Amino acid sequence: MQYRKMKDGSDVSVLGYGCMRFTTKAGSIDMKKAEHEIMSAIKMGVNYYDTAYIYPGSEVALGTILEKNRCRDKVMIATKLPYYLVKTSAAIDKYFDEQCKRLRTDHIDFYLMHMLGDVKAWESMKALGIEEWVRKKKASGEIRNFGFSFHGDTKTFIELIDAYDWDFCQIQYNYLDEHTQAGRKGLKYAASKGIPVVIMEPLRGGKLVRFLPKRALKMIDKYPVKRSPAEWAFRWLWNQPEVTCVLSGMNSMEMLKENVRAASESGAGEFSKRDHTLIAYLRREINRTAKVGCTGCRYCMPCPQGVDIPLAFSSYNMSALEDINGVRMEYLQITALNKKHRTDMTRCIGCGECEKHCPQHINIREELKNAEKTLLPPHMKVAAAVLNKFTAR
Repeated sequence: MQYRKMKDGSDVSVLGYGCMRFTTKAGSIDMKKAEHEIMSAIKMGVNYYDTAYIYPGSEVALGTILEKNRCRDKVMIATKLPYYLVKTSAAIDKYFDEQCKRLRTDHIDFYLMHMLGDVKAWESMKALGIEEWVRKKKASGEIRNFGFSFHGDTKTFIELIDAYDWDFCQIQYNYLDEHTQAGRKGLKYAASKGIPVVIMEPLRGGKLVRFLPKRALKMIDKYPVKRSPAEWAFRWLWNQPEVTCVLSGMNSMEMLKENVRAASESGAGEFSKRDHTLIAYLRREINRTAKVGCTGCRYCMPCPQGVDIPLAFSSYNMSALEDINGVRMEYLQITALNKKHRTDMTRCIGCGECEKHCPQHINIREELKNAEKTLLPPHMKVAAAVLNKFTAR
């Protein structure tokens, strides 16, 4: 296993264990299977384990397994404060204490604000005393590192990076999301500030494996360097020195062994020009199945009304590859939770400024209407309103 440095100097395995997708059996986590996989991962050198308060049964399962095998000191636990449920200062302690109890531990190595939406949300937490709370928890050793996880646009991500002296952050990033969400620009900005970046959804929930077009699979098969679709996606990430740790929701020994091998053999700057060309080809083939021929160049931006047009089209295109409800919820996470910069496509007034600059000559106004019908049917608009109200301060 290879390791990269966190801000506090700790060595974190480049492959992290995402604990959101443990195998379930009769509606509950299959503890025997999860224990076997986690203990195997520890023996193989994986030392970063990511969970969250809202992952059903995950914290309890992880804590139980680590306590039973007396190996808490061999791993680093990352879990997340559901700040969107926090309305009082006392609630911060309530959730933290409950999480420590679930995890059978007296300290959290990496504690994150879960899905932090924007600076306004952070300011609301500051008003509840979160900064002083973190300072005291760090002084007592109950929290070792403090950060945030993020689903949103690049601009908002950069604003959050500048809003506090974070120890680390976590973003969704893969070769399809290179220029959406925080994106490569956000990744490099965080790194330039000395903030380590943990990556989630490296395979887009497995979509970069299970939903690759036949032409893409054929190109991988005939490529002289023999790697699976998953390994290419992981290596594309590890090739970037700004990436500290890549999470994978491993729920089979086959997956664990393959990922550990790839992590042990990969390195920053290892990609050849031909390797980069292959990734570009895979991305192009995925986009060939797209509903809209948007390349994510962002020449259409900024929109006078704040609509993130490339995000809307990226989500619309992914709806052809993935479970539609999952894509819809992801789109809401990115847009409905953002208080300062509302970026959802419903803000479009049809001014047409974007179309003047699109090198692909896309009828953006019309396609946004199509995307809205797919991604934001009436019941999703209601969900968006509820989400926005629920997270409002």
